[in-house]
Amino acid sequence: MKINKTLGMLAALAALGAPAALHAQDSEAMARAKEKLSAYTAKPEFVAPGEPFDIRQCAAGKKMLSIPNNSSNPFLKGIIDRMKVVGEEIGLEVVEWENQGQPSQWVQGFDYAIRDGFDVIDLISGISPDTVEPQITAANEAGIKVMTSHFYDPSFEPNPLLSSSLPIGFNEIGRILANWTAVNTDGKGKIAVIVSREVPPTIPLMDGFTEELAANCPDCEIVTEINVGVAEWGTKIQPSVQSALQANPEIDVVIPIYDSMSQFVVPALRLTGTLGQVKVATFNGTPFVLDFIQQGAVSMDIGESLDWIAYATVDGHMRDLCDLEVPAKLEVPFYIFDESNAADAGTPAKFDTGYGDAYIAGFRGLWGLE
Repeated sequence: MKINKTLGMLAALAALGAPAALHAQDSEAMARAKEKLSAYTAKPEFVAPGEPFDIRQCAAGKKMLSIPNNSSNPFLKGIIDRMKVVGEEIGLEVVEWENQGQPSQWVQGFDYAIRDGFDVIDLISGISPDTVEPQITAANEAGIKVMTSHFYDPSFEPNPLLSSSLPIGFNEIGRILANWTAVNTDGKGKIAVIVSREVPPTIPLMDGFTEELAANCPDCEIVTEINVGVAEWGTKIQPSVQSALQANPEIDVVIPIYDSMSQFVVPALRLTGTLGQVKVATFNGTPFVLDFIQQGAVSMDIGESLDWIAYATVDGHMRDLCDLEVPAKLEVPFYIFDESNAADAGTPAKFDTGYGDAYIAGFRGLWGLE
């Protein structure tokens, strides 16, 4: 009898201790999430991507054709427009190959670059080199260097036909989104995530997201993943999000992983009566999405200065063109915009406002323009 009584008391104590232990684990996870997020709330600082060089001598008389995966994407068009401005100052002609996201149009862009004697083809953020390998081979044979920018994650092995690549931390972005979700749902988020799985950077981004949720928000749940091809965003995202919210009223966070998706998410929230109730977190820092934050329709956007990306992209491509060491990644910092600082981007928001301007003096000094 004494043994049974003792065992019973131990079991009762263990039962009392288990919730306390679990609570301590939850608190530790939340503390980790908050600490990691803090790195993205300070104004970005310039980090030199390499040794100084004479960029004007390198770029003089050269031409670069930039091919986005779709010219209707304001984020990509904004980068290219800014590369044109940088190019004018250093003697590099930058041309956009405008297209509507059709692979046949990308092929035509390569044909144009070969025919018109370009020196560089920049595949910017979205076109997988694997889909245009014959064209890359033809460009290489014509003496054109083909490069990617803002596309691969640093963990990826670039296509061997490329001259170089300037990746960004898509896995890191996924982790920021996960930690933000943990902190802003008290570790209990019910999530709808919108992706485009055919775009390769989606994979490391989602890997980072799910891994960080498991580590720092084990009680969070991805209720549904909505996979929509880039060319179908305008027709499929809104009805898919509406259906998901109606079928799963417990959803309290929607994460369109690329913020241009938000233009189709916000109407779905309005129509389902969940605007302002369901949190929306995303990535890219496109101005209309920063306006959505100021209006209370979107909760958070991980921003990148498009001008900073333009400077960093031109820097990396010109280093390659002149046979200098190419940076391992685009040295462009991520910065969290939310209701506390979205107005810093302007009203209405502007592409490059709110990040500070440390990069301008940084790159100009690095290039010998000062």
